[in-house]
Amino acid sequence: MTAATRNDVPVALEGDGVELRMMPIGGGLSVGYITLPQGTDMGPALKGLPDDACQCPHWGYLLKGRIRMRTATGEEEYEAGQAYYWGPGHVPVALEDSELVEFSPSEDFQQVIDHVVAQSG
Repeated sequence: MTAATRNDVPVALEGDGVELRMMPIGGGLSVGYITLPQGTDMGPALKGLPDDACQCPHWGYLLKGRIRMRTATGEEEYEAGQAYYWGPGHVPVALEDSELVEFSPSEDFQQVIDHVVAQSG
């Protein structure tokens, strides 16, 4: 069994107020603690991935804030207190300062993080 608090999890990505802490938690999944300041649009960082969108599925809970999720079929908004599933092909935009905890397939999520880091370099 594995458990981790936010502060136990190493930072995988940070900049401009965005912070992603991620570590493997078991079962091929990683836990992610994510902070997105209001106005964060992940679209530019995801350019170059298929459909210019995150292709990793995520299951999580929005602790604070509001997120607009752009997909090929339209947009949906999520708010604090909601559990969610975001399938492949999404682009998050923070409508408010937001904090999330989510679980994602480790290998798929690492590919997205590597792409985002390369885009920012």
